Amino acid sequence: MNILVTGAKGMVGTALVANLKNIKENKNRTRPNLKIEEIYEYDLDSSYEELEEYCKKADFVFNLAGVNRPENPEDFIKGNFGFASDLLNLLKKYDNKATIMLSSSIQATLAGRFGNSEYGRSKKAGEELFFAYAEETGAKVAVYRFPNLMGHSRPKYNSAVSTFCWAVANDEEFTVNDRSTELELLYIDDLVEGMFDLLEGKEEHCEFEGVETIADIDGRYCYVPITHKVTLGEIVDLLEQFKEQPKTLMMPKMPNGSFAKKLYSLYLTYLPVDKFKYELKMNCDERGSFTELVHTADCGQISINISKPGITKGQHWHNSKWELFIVVAGHGLIQERNIHTGEIVEFEVTGDKIEAIYMIPGWTHNIINLSETENLVTVMTCNEIFNSERPDTFFEKV
Repeated sequence: MNILVTGAKGMVGTALVANLKNIKENKNRTRPNLKIEEIYEYDLDSSYEELEEYCKKADFVFNLAGVNRPENPEDFIKGNFGFASDLLNLLKKYDNKATIMLSSSIQATLAGRFGNSEYGRSKKAGEELFFAYAEETGAKVAVYRFPNLMGHSRPKYNSAVSTFCWAVANDEEFTVNDRSTELELLYIDDLVEGMFDLLEGKEEHCEFEGVETIADIDGRYCYVPITHKVTLGEIVDLLEQFKEQPKTLMMPKMPNGSFAKKLYSLYLTYLPVDKFKYELKMNCDERGSFTELVHTADCGQISINISKPGITKGQHWHNSKWELFIVVAGHGLIQERNIHTGEIVEFEVTGDKIEAIYMIPGWTHNIINLSETENLVTVMTCNEIFNSERPDTFFEKV
């Protein structure tokens, strides 16, 4: 399959092309049915001759090209409707009935606050042009009315989310006019997966009631079903949590598929390179060091413990707190004793065979570095963040 992507250097085009290349080069094996031979990238710096050649050879077209912030309102029609006309005329010139996808906008509904949108009218005109083309040629057309998109793009341009991510990551000032304003956001990775579905003929169809998307198997339009409705206040509050994470170590809750998880990934793409790393507080003494790495709201914390040669650490027990000790380097011995029955268990551990050992509530425990020359390095997880007011830690030798 030869695929043409217009607007290939925009936010959506950049992400789509990169992921199409992953499939073409067999780096992404999650879509075994997709076989891509060539990817033609067309953008503002491409020539008309190149577009003509691509339209001759393409088996599938993603039309992402468009104007969304012109200097003159009339350029909406010229940039959105005019280019679409040229594209379709070239396909007709070569009798190429390749499936073509159109990136439209929810503003094309001309409903609610979009009723006087010049941009929406230009997108609506483009949609009707594509539907007429499908009627005339019999080619398959897939028109997507995208809501607000969320991906790495130029800040202070046409994405409030990108602007907020950039501002928070770079310590720049920003303004939120109304924290209660709600956005419907489509994340770039979900959009790309939707495009892969389309390539496989598994796209979802819909109709619209005002600006609301209504699933309809026979619908005129196509849509990506995974979107997130969030307020501006919720977005900036999450971003402030992300910014504080290197200081607090607290990792916000980010369930799989959640908006928070996607926003965190996007936020990180705006970090200046000097923030790619941050220092952690190492609690050092003559025995070695103990460093907390990550805190979580409901799963405790992860730490790294370094014991110098011959050193014993621990010698305490907990009522309810439990831990996992995972030796990743060195040679050590873990001992545990049930404080009620006196039963003792021992585990010889080494970085050459990584194992996880539970520290059971009610069992006093230690970890001993058996080496005379090497440090013992242990990853330690605990089901709760250490609380100095309720440490639940009681000294008692094994």
